[in-house]
Amino acid sequence: MADPKGFLTTGREVAETRPVAERVKDWNEVYVPGSLLPIISKQAGRCMDCGIPFCHNGCPLGNLIPEWNDYAYRENWQAASERLHATNNFPEFTGRLCPAPCESACVLGISQPAVTIKNVEVSIIDKAWDTGDVKPQPPERLSGKTAAVIGSGPAGLAAAQQLTRAGHTVVVYERADRIGGLLRYGIPEFKMEKRHVNRRIEQMRAEGTKFRTGIEIGRDLTATDLRKRFDAVVIAAGATTARDLPVPGRELNGIHQAMEYLPLSNKVVEGDFVSPPITAEGKHVVVIGGGDTGADCVGTAHRQGAASVTQLEIMPRPGEERSAGQPWPTFPMLYKVTSAHEEGGERVYSVSTTHFEGDADGNVQSLHLVEVEFVDGKLTQKPGTERVIPAQLVTLAMGFTGTDVENGLVSQFGLALDERGNIARDADFATNVDGVYVAGDAGRGQSLIVWAIAEGRSAARGVDRYLTGTSELPAPIRPTDRSLTV
Repeated sequence: MADPKGFLTTGREVAETRPVAERVKDWNEVYVPGSLLPIISKQAGRCMDCGIPFCHNGCPLGNLIPEWNDYAYRENWQAASERLHATNNFPEFTGRLCPAPCESACVLGISQPAVTIKNVEVSIIDKAWDTGDVKPQPPERLSGKTAAVIGSGPAGLAAAQQLTRAGHTVVVYERADRIGGLLRYGIPEFKMEKRHVNRRIEQMRAEGTKFRTGIEIGRDLTATDLRKRFDAVVIAAGATTARDLPVPGRELNGIHQAMEYLPLSNKVVEGDFVSPPITAEGKHVVVIGGGDTGADCVGTAHRQGAASVTQLEIMPRPGEERSAGQPWPTFPMLYKVTSAHEEGGERVYSVSTTHFEGDADGNVQSLHLVEVEFVDGKLTQKPGTERVIPAQLVTLAMGFTGTDVENGLVSQFGLALDERGNIARDADFATNVDGVYVAGDAGRGQSLIVWAIAEGRSAARGVDRYLTGTSELPAPIRPTDRSLTV
């Protein structure tokens, strides 16, 4: 145990953020650089090293949280990094982007603020990079087997790194112009600077993983060709079919899916554009969807100089405390204020968009909405609550429903889908096609980054067993696992 009295004597402290007026003028991460390390040892000392560490089950990766908390408390950063990497290929990603279901399952959280697990995690890995403890781990020998990974998001990268370290020759195919998937183009720079992705890619290259960008399987390269070239295939293409809003006026200019809008700002930071082709500058912006992607749109609009930002959510405002239906240690739906919300804008709950109106040139100018409520379990409009708000840029951030079946990937492989429209798989993450596996959102549906990495690691074990007959790679989860995060 770290500090036997830590949970009694030390209060919870979290990472310090830069002033709003400063950070909205740039794309750097919102946190004050170096602010965590001075406080993190004491924060790690709040961990009680429970006899039954529910944080393990709250985390899909099964992170050994009490162990690396103890090492962090004692400032044994090298040992902490080793324990962290034992279950997680990319803790600098999860430490910045994961909503921390482990903290919701923390035993201390029953009666006190939970241990700052996420902050400890990111401190350990950032320290490991700074001290040079993160090194390439090339395999001692090659198996002579080959594997292709389709998609370079967290699931694809995790699968590729595990398979490469197992000795297989791995090629990752990415349809975008850069490696990283949603890590690269779906996550704004202010949440995670892309230097963190870049150095992991360089580590993987040094280990032997090969990357091919600008190639979409099903269009640029057929599934038949891919199967001829490789002994096994892992599909980690994500859930790319975005929910739309089929209401009158949807065809107006200025209404975009979030994933049409967000990548363009990342491309500005990459140097591809001087200014984004779609910008919020000087406009009244409406974000439809109250989740994390919606918050990313809010923060991006602030940095582009929006005249106003309004975020709409059809569901009621969540509570600030656990409801009876979401007891500890489950992951509750709570009202949270992200860094983007701290920066301004209005959040409106229990409303539904009825239609859009535009000007003579076909550009959206306003949005009509109505309040809604649940009556006998059905979502119903409340009469007399209609109103109009200005909207010159609208982003749709309502989530994703499944794998893109139109690009040919599903049909060319002959893949079976489950009842939710995701690619079906068995206990080893194998599809109905011999030698073809699936990991991440493509098989699970839209989910958390920790689930993506866990599935990538588990699918790699299934592929390794398929190629060699056995595997020493760890398998954190099964496809049917939902852990305590449901």
